[in-house]
Amino acid sequence: MTATTDGSAEGAGAGSESTPGAQGLPAGTGVGRARGPAAEPGRPPAPSRAGRAGPRGARSAPPAAEPGPLLPPAGRQGVATMPPEAKPAGPAAPNTGRGGGRARTADPSAGPGPDRPGRTTTAADLRRPPEGVRPGVYEAAARATRNLLERQDPEGWWKGDLETNVTMDAEDLLLRQFLGIRDEATTRAAALFIRGEQRDDGTWATFHGGPPELSATIEAYVALRLAGDAPDAPHMSRASAWIRAHGGIAAARVFTRIWLALFGWWNWDHLPELPPELVFLPSWVPLNIYDFGCWARQTIVPLTVVSALRPVRPAPFALDELHADARNPHPVTGLAPLTSWDGAFQRMDRALHVYRRFAPRRLRKAAMATAGRWIIERQENDGCWGGIQPPAVYSVIALHLLGYDLRHPVMRAGLESLDRFAVWREDGARMIEACQSPVWDTCLAAIALADAGLRPDHPALVKAADWMLGEEIVRTGDWAVRRPGLAPGGWAFEFHNDTYPDIDDTAEVVLALRRIKHPDPARVEAAIARGVSWNLGMQSRNGAWGAFDADNTSPFPNKLPFCDFGEVIDPPSADVTAHVVEMLAFEGRAGDARTRRGIAWLLAEQEPSGGWFGRWGTNYVYGTGSVVPALVAAGIAPGHPAIRRAVRWLESVQNEDGGWGEDQRSYKDPSWAGKGASTASQTAWALMALLSAGEREGMAVERGIAYLVETQREDGTWDEPYFTGTGFPWDFSINYQLYRQVFPLTALGRYLYGEPFSPAGEA
Repeated sequence: MTATTDGSAEGAGAGSESTPGAQGLPAGTGVGRARGPAAEPGRPPAPSRAGRAGPRGARSAPPAAEPGPLLPPAGRQGVATMPPEAKPAGPAAPNTGRGGGRARTADPSAGPGPDRPGRTTTAADLRRPPEGVRPGVYEAAARATRNLLERQDPEGWWKGDLETNVTMDAEDLLLRQFLGIRDEATTRAAALFIRGEQRDDGTWATFHGGPPELSATIEAYVALRLAGDAPDAPHMSRASAWIRAHGGIAAARVFTRIWLALFGWWNWDHLPELPPELVFLPSWVPLNIYDFGCWARQTIVPLTVVSALRPVRPAPFALDELHADARNPHPVTGLAPLTSWDGAFQRMDRALHVYRRFAPRRLRKAAMATAGRWIIERQENDGCWGGIQPPAVYSVIALHLLGYDLRHPVMRAGLESLDRFAVWREDGARMIEACQSPVWDTCLAAIALADAGLRPDHPALVKAADWMLGEEIVRTGDWAVRRPGLAPGGWAFEFHNDTYPDIDDTAEVVLALRRIKHPDPARVEAAIARGVSWNLGMQSRNGAWGAFDADNTSPFPNKLPFCDFGEVIDPPSADVTAHVVEMLAFEGRAGDARTRRGIAWLLAEQEPSGGWFGRWGTNYVYGTGSVVPALVAAGIAPGHPAIRRAVRWLESVQNEDGGWGEDQRSYKDPSWAGKGASTASQTAWALMALLSAGEREGMAVERGIAYLVETQREDGTWDEPYFTGTGFPWDFSINYQLYRQVFPLTALGRYLYGEPFSPAGEA
């Protein structure tokens, strides 16, 4: 398999199937840190802690294995795997350490799988119900508790499916087509899922009930063409007609056009230039790679290689039907005024296109080699990059273009990791998760169970604590670029993401551990102390906290013509800052000067309406549900004007059915703030704020609790098709399928038993 390039990067290794040498990428570079022995057939591997504290780049290769296509996941937790005759051939995946994406629930509401009996909950496990509570509340909490306990993995973690949109599935098929490894079974299963998400008008949206989205519709259409759907089939012709009517391929986002350029469906000359020399910029120069958020950084570095080499694979068919004008597929658009940021960066992009023709070859080769090393150094134990699917996809493409054969350990581990993002559903459809959330789901589940009255030494909570303690990251990552000398000690979101622990998960894990009576308290205290210290060290200059980096606030990355795919920086947010403040208050640090700065920032960020913007959850309901409990925990009185304004706003946006909901459209249109169909998770967020503000006896709380009780299903779950999570505001929405379970249970528990802590972490 060779890459066709435009010839501008001679000697860069494009098209070579041999292990690279001239690029400065050694043949023996391994993947991951200290892999364990191979897993037993049909069972996930046991987690491995080996190599966690070692220096970045100290890696060992996985066990030798025969090459094969990407592998389907082993059946687990009630998931329908492919029939034996449909499974691609190949050996079992090697041990990946820390869980490696093993939860595969086709329906998160289905309860325990056939190979994992549910745990029973006895009266001794739960607190007695308080006197005089609303009928049915205790019973609802008990049902939800039983259901959540039944979902726990034997190793102690929880993970719900993370649903995004069909671009994940389309790009997975395009990657396989690019690498020459697309197989019939995977294609058929992916197409089944993509077709199932198409709407009556022929389009695809990026969240449940959302408007049609051009790029998602284009990518889904192309994926179905790969699967053999005829362009004149009714569902395809409706899609192509809508695409043409809305500007065609030329109006799509840059990422979509990059995927099409890989097959000659779009011209590389009509894409923004992304030079690999970017990796040489020091951290103090604007637009260096550390000015980008970690998710964007992990994507941009491999894309600099792709942009430099401009590969083109033979297109299996034409896409003329997707151009608004097939005779002029690349319409020229005018430049914005030079005095505007857009105009300045557009002209800079034109200058970079000129530079491309004259770039010194030795400098460009060195830049691509450096980018390749940067990518490999950040490959995780399970072969993935950052625990996120998009950077993994582009990293695999970039390394292959640099000459890495598909049989190379780096590539093989990377390809195998991508299969662990696949959820195989009962109907045979295959959905790709953009990411996996076991640490986040586990700490939230532990908080919910504890707040709902599960005894603190319950085996499920102790097992969860053991697993979370084993997930602590004690090596430095990219965050140290801006915080050199800060001792590590945090938690990431995913099974494997040692390079990018995050501040939000670290705060919530500490809050969870504080609720659990562990048999080794010294171990817990030591981990909490490291987490608190690391979070304090990651405070930004303005007194608040971002998700992954400190002071990641440069205004320039979002201005680049390339960056039209969503948020690419990681500035502080109200929800993350609130979770850190809440954690610090429970650790007895409410009076710490750094905590007070965080509180002051939160008070200053309150919207005129009384709510707070939610960066990582939708939206003002999430922000307000995060901030109010934190402020009260930190000593802000419930009668404080800011708390009263928040209460009035929440009461004003409560729906007629007693619940709360907010549509993703609120990110683009503030008139949608607090408006949308009621959901269990958003109702819980509002209740958590109102309860902390002393509104337990208020009518809004009574109606909200009644909504949760009345909408609960018999198995203790709630139905929630709406997307209440956020990756990039508006641009990338998430349906965390465990949110509908953990947050309602937390709210019910706090209604029954009150706030879980007094300040300083005392019960």
